[in-house]
Amino acid sequence: MAARQELTFHEFEEAADLLAETPGATTISSLGELQGHVSLAVDPQDQEDGELEENDQTQLLGGEKQPPNFWTFSYHQSFFDVDTDQVLERIKSSLLPAPSQNFVRHCLRHHPDLYGPFWICATLAFTLAVSSNLAPLLQSWREASLPYSPQFHKVTVAGITIYCYAWLVPTALWGFLQWRKGVRERVGCYTFLETVCVYGYSLFVYIPTVVLWLIPISGLQWFLGVLAVSLSGAVLLLTFWPLVRSDAKVVSAVLLTVMVALHALLALGCKFYFFQSLPSRSVPVTQAPLRQVTPPGSSSKTSAAS
Repeated sequence: MAARQELTFHEFEEAADLLAETPGATTISSLGELQGHVSLAVDPQDQEDGELEENDQTQLLGGEKQPPNFWTFSYHQSFFDVDTDQVLERIKSSLLPAPSQNFVRHCLRHHPDLYGPFWICATLAFTLAVSSNLAPLLQSWREASLPYSPQFHKVTVAGITIYCYAWLVPTALWGFLQWRKGVRERVGCYTFLETVCVYGYSLFVYIPTVVLWLIPISGLQWFLGVLAVSLSGAVLLLTFWPLVRSDAKVVSAVLLTVMVALHALLALGCKFYFFQSLPSRSVPVTQAPLRQVTPPGSSSKTSAAS
């Protein structure tokens, strides 16, 4: 009797352990033999689910996460994964560059975004087109004789100019740094997105400058343009100087000079093309024809002489 109770208890304990590992299974016990025998009938669907769960856990524990495809939305979503505070902080750093802070390391923190550069370029192009149409309008109001016609093609020109500059120049700079990195091992290089992000945020200072160019004072306009180029160029110099300072002095000097010169040419091009003053027209003065006045009595003398 004692031996049979031990067999019964042993069978229940083994079945309980197996049921805990595979829920949903049914037990079929056979007590006809002296040793307890337990068989499990496992549902095929439960078995497949368990295998899938094990595979998922193995991938998660091993860190094997497949990157999203380039043509999927999730791939590009990571480039716009920023909040308002981060964008405002990066804009503030681009307006007030500090020599002790690197824009990529202290502001981007190796997490570049395309949200800020995209909307900065769009805002700058729209502001540039609108301000360039308002400037001659204000001039025509001051001088009633000047004609004014809206120039909608400047919207297209402004958009193409700003976006081409914000993409082509960083691309060329990134390619040049990659080449120099292969030539000299000590030369550093940022990623392509970090380079584009730096250039995008550096253009923000041009937005208030373009708006203030509506003030019809030539000296003030040139002062604001020089100030904008200085602040924006300082961001580029402080960001890329640590990468090229280990390179040859001539190469570093030429590269930094070209970067600032292209930034200045962008400002000059916007100033001369989009803010051309209307030619002043001189109002013609009509003069009355001169009338010869003959003194009285001259007509009688003329007739007597004849």
